[in-house]
Amino acid sequence: MNSLTIFEFDKLVEAKEGAAGLTVPRRVFAWLETQCLRSDEDAPGWLKLTQLNGQRAIQVTSYVGVLRAPCGFQIEVLPKTGKHTSPDEARALLIEMLKCLAGFRHIKTANADLVAERMPLLEVFIQQFLSAVSTLIKRGLRSDYVARQDNLFALRGRLLVAQQISQNLLRRDRFFTEHDEFSQDRAENRLIHTALRHALTLCRSQESQRVARELGFVFADVPLSVDVALDIQRIRLDRGMGYYESALDWAKLILQGLSPISGMGTHHAPSLLFPMEAVFEAYVEKHLAKQLRDDFVLKAQASSQHLVAHDDQRWFRLKPDLLVKQKQTTRLVLDTKWKLLDSAKKNGREKYQLSQADFYQLYAYGHHYLDGDGDIVLIYPKTDAFAEPLPVFAFPKANGMRLWVLPFYLKARKLKLPSSNELDGIFLSAAGLNKLDA
Repeated sequence: MNSLTIFEFDKLVEAKEGAAGLTVPRRVFAWLETQCLRSDEDAPGWLKLTQLNGQRAIQVTSYVGVLRAPCGFQIEVLPKTGKHTSPDEARALLIEMLKCLAGFRHIKTANADLVAERMPLLEVFIQQFLSAVSTLIKRGLRSDYVARQDNLFALRGRLLVAQQISQNLLRRDRFFTEHDEFSQDRAENRLIHTALRHALTLCRSQESQRVARELGFVFADVPLSVDVALDIQRIRLDRGMGYYESALDWAKLILQGLSPISGMGTHHAPSLLFPMEAVFEAYVEKHLAKQLRDDFVLKAQASSQHLVAHDDQRWFRLKPDLLVKQKQTTRLVLDTKWKLLDSAKKNGREKYQLSQADFYQLYAYGHHYLDGDGDIVLIYPKTDAFAEPLPVFAFPKANGMRLWVLPFYLKARKLKLPSSNELDGIFLSAAGLNKLDA
């Protein structure tokens, strides 16, 4: 077995006699362990060392996507909400959610084959790239005039006198010239060609490998990029080149996103990991806007307020995920949390699995963006254990401020509103959500 599908916060142990739980080969476990011990402060916190039944274990955190070890072993990490459904459903929902994330809006899920074939995420992304390149080729590769310097047998373009003297003093039959050549050798084509080569090494589907090879033949006259970062800076979509956008987006993802974010030195491995907090926030932002009444607008990532003032300076910027505004007035402050609640844990010890820190955070938001008078909302993913809004929370020292904890139905793409109808003046009705799955 060269791949494994797991969920957020699952634990992995080394495959050996007597090992229980999710196992990975010894060299894969050793490599993952090395990543946990990295001292790089900028290293993403997507893994941590732990233990399971007395064994050393590696726990993934709230990052989802694909991790590919140097040996080629692939670990697919799916959202934790999929534990109660199936990997196929969780994967399909994740792909739909990724479409809302900046940089991934070019994902097309209208193709039923993505679900029908139950492709791993990495194969899905590669197939999308190949489809985009195929569409581009049907429109034709664009050429451009490229400045060339060469030692020719005939004068072409401008004679470079200095080079002519230094190299052709005894070769009267040669001309060292600089000339323009109409060629497909432009940054956009080099990047796509290079991404095709990378995709060929990453994909496991024989069909995708065949398609990648066939598409590569079309780029036979286009050299590979020797400096990807520089070529990305050189991208210039001239008039009529809009059809290049999708293929270039995927090419940049493969060449940059599938990057060694998890490796150092000889341990580089292409990975594609997404923080689920950011994915959920983007998903809620896109679909919640459609649920607002006409005279309200949704604003993301507000940052106009600070917690304290000190010596004419403002410190500790307050940045709620979302604001609902009516003209210039803030009517609602919302924050998304990718955490699982349990409505049955209604007691002073477990507190529905709510975080005290989240309440402190929203309390500060409410005081600064609503002047302590209005509604603030915490949005969590809907699950079987949390399918209905919790009773409203009141702040004893802020009588005009209330906090709502509401479930967002992932499949229905709607926020479940309180049955008291107290937010209906802002939102359109979301009736019938109790009959839908998450």
